Amino acid sequence: MAKQNVSEQFVDILVRAGVKRLYGVVGDSLNPVVDAVRRNPSVEWVQVRHEETAAFAAGAEAQITGTLAACAGSCGPGNLHLINGLYDAHRSMAPVLALASHIPSSEIGLAYFQATHPELLFQECSHYNEMISNPQQMPRLLQTAIQHAIGRGGVSVVTMPGDIASQPAPEKSIEHALVTSRPSVKPGDEEIDKLCAMIDKAKRVTLFCGSGTAGAHAEVMEFAERVKAPVGHALRGKEWIQYDNPYDVGMSGLLGYGAAYEATNECDLLILLGTDFPYNAFLPDDVKIVQVDVRPEHLGRRSKLDLAVWGDVRETLRALTPRVKVKTDRKFLDRMLKKHADALEGVVKAYTRKVEKHIPIHPEYVASVLDELADDDAVFTVDTGMCNVWAARYLTPNGKRRVIGSFSHGSMANALPQAIGAQFTDRNRQVVSMSGDGGFTMLMGDFLTLVQYNLPVKVVLFNNSSLGMVELEMLVGGLPSFGTTNKNPDFAAVARACGAYGVRVEKPKQLESALKDAFKHKGPALVDVVTDPNALSIPPKISADMVTGFALSASKIVLDGGVGRMLQMARSNLRNVPRP
Repeated sequence: MAKQNVSEQFVDILVRAGVKRLYGVVGDSLNPVVDAVRRNPSVEWVQVRHEETAAFAAGAEAQITGTLAACAGSCGPGNLHLINGLYDAHRSMAPVLALASHIPSSEIGLAYFQATHPELLFQECSHYNEMISNPQQMPRLLQTAIQHAIGRGGVSVVTMPGDIASQPAPEKSIEHALVTSRPSVKPGDEEIDKLCAMIDKAKRVTLFCGSGTAGAHAEVMEFAERVKAPVGHALRGKEWIQYDNPYDVGMSGLLGYGAAYEATNECDLLILLGTDFPYNAFLPDDVKIVQVDVRPEHLGRRSKLDLAVWGDVRETLRALTPRVKVKTDRKFLDRMLKKHADALEGVVKAYTRKVEKHIPIHPEYVASVLDELADDDAVFTVDTGMCNVWAARYLTPNGKRRVIGSFSHGSMANALPQAIGAQFTDRNRQVVSMSGDGGFTMLMGDFLTLVQYNLPVKVVLFNNSSLGMVELEMLVGGLPSFGTTNKNPDFAAVARACGAYGVRVEKPKQLESALKDAFKHKGPALVDVVTDPNALSIPPKISADMVTGFALSASKIVLDGGVGRMLQMARSNLRNVPRP
C-alpha cells in the first residue's frame, strides 16, 4: 500500500467522521487537499463561487443532518472569506470543521504574499483553532478538532500550510474512535427538587421555548398540561414547539405576535427552556425566572435568575414532570389563550384585504401563499431582514418542516448558500430560499452553483428594491431613510441567462400559478416577486425611547401585520377554554 501524505490522511479522517462533502474554492495552498478529495470516492468536493457560501452551506448541512460538515479556504483571502459563515454556524451550534489553508510554513511571520494569522482570525468563532505545523501532529490534532465541533456543538478550525499538506503522513500515527454525537445532560436531583418546589408554589407559570426544545415537543406539552402553563417561543423555537400545541401564545421579540409578551410578563414564574433569547428588554424583571439549558455558559447572561438548571430540556422535563403537583386552575392559561386569539384577530386582515388588486404585491400575501403550496417536509432558508418577519408570521410548522436562517448571527445573504447545503443533503426534498433582494445580490454569484450542480432549490425573491429592515430601524430611530434603495435588474431574466428557470411576478393573480410552476420544475428556479416596500405599518405608540435594530420600544410593539394560519390554531385552542 502506497504511503499516504498528510492531505490524504486528513481527508480519510473526515470521511471516518461522517463528512460527505467539502465546500470551498480551489487554489494554491489548498490544492493538495482538493486533489486528495478528487481521489477519494467517499467524499465530494463542492465548488462554490465564494468561500462565505461554503461556510454557510456547511453550517446548514450540519443543522439539517445533525452531523459534522466541512468547508475549506485557501491561504489568506480564501480562508478569510469563510469567517462570516463560520460565525453563523458557531452561534447556531452547528458542528462544522473548517480547513484554513496557509502560506508555506517557512514563510510564516515574514510578511509573505497573502499572509494572515488564521489562529487569531478565527478565535472568536470556534471552540478549537489550531495549526498543523508538523506532520507528526496528524491525525491527533484533526481528531481533537472534530471532537470539539461535535461534542461542544460549533466550529473547529484547522490551519494547515500548503507544504505540510504535501508531506508524508507519520508512519505510526494514532487514530482512535471519534465522537459522533453529543450526550444528553440530566440535572442533579437537588436542582430538580428546587425547581419542583418553585413550580408547586407558583400560581401562574409560563414556558418560553427556544431551539433547545428540539426533540422535546412531547415532554413540553405534557409538562404544560400538568402545570396549566401558556407556551411562548423565540424565533428559533418556532419550528420545534408551535405545532400541535394547545397552549401556544405566540412569539416574543420584535418580530413577535400574539400574547407571548403578556404571558411572560404577567406570570409569577417564568421558565426559559433551551433558549438564549438575546433581547432581555422583552423579559420581565419583576417575576421569578428559571432557565434550563444544556450549555451552562448561557445560564443567566440575559436576565437575573432565581434558579439555573444545567441540563437538556428533554431530560430535565422527564425528571421534573412526574414530581410536580398537578395544577387544576386554568384561569391564567385560558386568559392568555384568549388574549392570543384576540391579538391575532386584530391583525390577520393585513394581508387579506384587496390583495388581488394591491400592486406592488403585499409580501405578507406572498409568504401566505408560499406556506400553503410548499411541501409538508420542505426546508425553508430565510434571509435576515424582512424575510425573517414573513417567515416568523406565515410559515406553519408541523414537526417535519425545517426553517433555517441566520437567527443568532443576523447576517445578510445567508438564505441562498444555506439552501445549497440543505439541498445537497437530499435532492428529493423541497428546499425553498426566501431571499430578499439585498441578501440575494450580495452572494448572487452562487446562484450559478445551483445551475452547475443542478440543485433543485427554489428561490422565492421578495423584491422590494430596498433594505426594508434597515429602513424600519432608521424610521423608529427618528432618522430619514438613506442608502437603502436598490436599483435591481429583472432577476427572472438573470436566472434564465444563468441557465435556470426564472419567472417574474408583478400582479397578485399571477403569484399562485408562478409558484406552482416553479415547484414543478425539476431543476433550480427563481420566482422574482415585486413586493411593496411600504409593507410595514407603524403603530401610533412610538416613543423617543425606540432604539434601532432588534430592540424594544416603549410600546413593546413595532411591527403590525398579518399572521397567516396561526389565527386558525389560536381559534382551535380556544375550544379548550371554558365559556362562562
